[in-house]
Amino acid sequence: MKRHMRENYYVVGEGILTTDGKSGVCERPSTEAALRKFRFSRLGPKGEALDPGLLEKVARAMTAAPTGTPPVQPVSDPPVPAGFTYLGQFVDHDLTQDNTAKALGDHVTVNELLQGRSPALDLDSLYGRGPDDRDDDRFYAPDKLKLRAGITAAFDGPGTNVNLNGYDLPRVTQGSTKFERQSALIPDLRNDENLVVAQTHLAFIRFHNRVVDALADRGVPSALLFNRAKAQVVRHYQWMLRTDFLPRIVDRAIVEDVFTHGRKFFEVPAYGPHNGHHRTVKAGDTPTMPIEFSVAAYRLGHSMVRAAYDWNRVFPGRAGSLRFLFIFSGTSGNFDAFGPDVSDPESGLFERLPTNWAVDWRRMYDFAGEAGRADLAGPNGFNITQRIDTLLVDPLATLPKGAFGGVGTDPPPIQANLAFRNLVRAGMVELASGQQMAEFLGLTPLTREQILQGDGGAVLDTLTDDEKEAFGTRTPLWFYILREAELNGGRLTGVGGRIVAEVFHRAMEGSRISIVRDPSWRPSLGPDEQTFRMVDLLLFAFEGRKELLAPLGDTAPTG
Repeated sequence: MKRHMRENYYVVGEGILTTDGKSGVCERPSTEAALRKFRFSRLGPKGEALDPGLLEKVARAMTAAPTGTPPVQPVSDPPVPAGFTYLGQFVDHDLTQDNTAKALGDHVTVNELLQGRSPALDLDSLYGRGPDDRDDDRFYAPDKLKLRAGITAAFDGPGTNVNLNGYDLPRVTQGSTKFERQSALIPDLRNDENLVVAQTHLAFIRFHNRVVDALADRGVPSALLFNRAKAQVVRHYQWMLRTDFLPRIVDRAIVEDVFTHGRKFFEVPAYGPHNGHHRTVKAGDTPTMPIEFSVAAYRLGHSMVRAAYDWNRVFPGRAGSLRFLFIFSGTSGNFDAFGPDVSDPESGLFERLPTNWAVDWRRMYDFAGEAGRADLAGPNGFNITQRIDTLLVDPLATLPKGAFGGVGTDPPPIQANLAFRNLVRAGMVELASGQQMAEFLGLTPLTREQILQGDGGAVLDTLTDDEKEAFGTRTPLWFYILREAELNGGRLTGVGGRIVAEVFHRAMEGSRISIVRDPSWRPSLGPDEQTFRMVDLLLFAFEGRKELLAPLGDTAPTG
């Protein structure tokens, strides 16, 4: 089973970076092993790991339970709806989906092995290798045009004692164990790690299926229908990421610079800027992914996670706890909130999502403010993300074992701390410090005082003077990038902003379907030809209807 917590990295030109449990180890793979590994690269210089005891202190500071008033986002930066946290996770899985993991037979070519392991924003975590592939056709309806969706399990209660078609991921339903039967029937099981990313994946399934219907209504021949629909979906998805998602998490000036003038540092086109100083690529070259992005910069989403969500009519206010959102998923949980061991996938009565946990999208996105749909305002407004900074909500200090592949083991408690896992992993791959990356990118680094003090983030008072000196001058890249954002009102800037924007640009350029390579393309499924946001995707997928976006409604039915 795939896990979000990768244990090794194949870095082109270096080998397989892994760990012996204490420190980083580099193994030289055979040619076949190299082809069968996801292809990472190193953007900047190598760095040195800090002492694990120091990192444990920092991790505990980053996940400490709050004791005061949380920092407020500046008025100039509108609050980010909480759905974008998990859209970001969905995107991460799209970028790192290993599209050839089960393709061990002769029908996979060397080129497919390389392309299938490259980061591209092409929704292969949704489509797999397509409906005509002998392994992946199971993700599709019998017509091989639409994607399968699942059905919830009726749960005793007003309005929930019914099976809802299309509100759970499709599930295997067969097998000798409960875990096998409850497994999601999707290309990437990481998209069933928590309930919000699972429902996000399901929204994309519905979006694709609605696009198929729309094109069929226009008379597109059935032989062309799937490929036309996929092209529409991927281009609208990329447009939404470039114009809606990225500007919410990265300085708009950096996003505009990269998408207008091109990349300056990461896999620069041979004709592009700085091509004498950085690794260049030619048209058609397969993209790689910098470990600086995967291990550090794009882990920004961990800071955005809330401890609880106003989830739906049945679980309002703070009743949609992060713990529940892990439990009610097929990969991390067992659909049993009150069983004796929620980490035991074989316990629990349900093998699919109970109906009372069906999503209410009005509480995760701002349809009223962004789309002008006052009728789709949530009864309590919408959840907002935590500010991007050096604080993580304290439930992330005790991850469920299923979230990091620890079921059946008894790891030390600190290994369940997400911040600690992130900080230690950087040492495994000899990741550059934040200061090293700032110098590499030609930026003025944060000062020692900025690193140690921040602006309403992690308090590092427990560090000794020697530890403060080491941490303030050789700061782990992930912490450094979060501190940059913290000092910038909650958006990535500097080192983090540049890395994220350039990797997104390259991943779109490297996709078989690409708005970067086709700059004249414009969206047709939003309010105008310049606009397609996540709210527009959801409105199209759910037909703009309140009863579909919020199937449990606002009040329990009577009678």
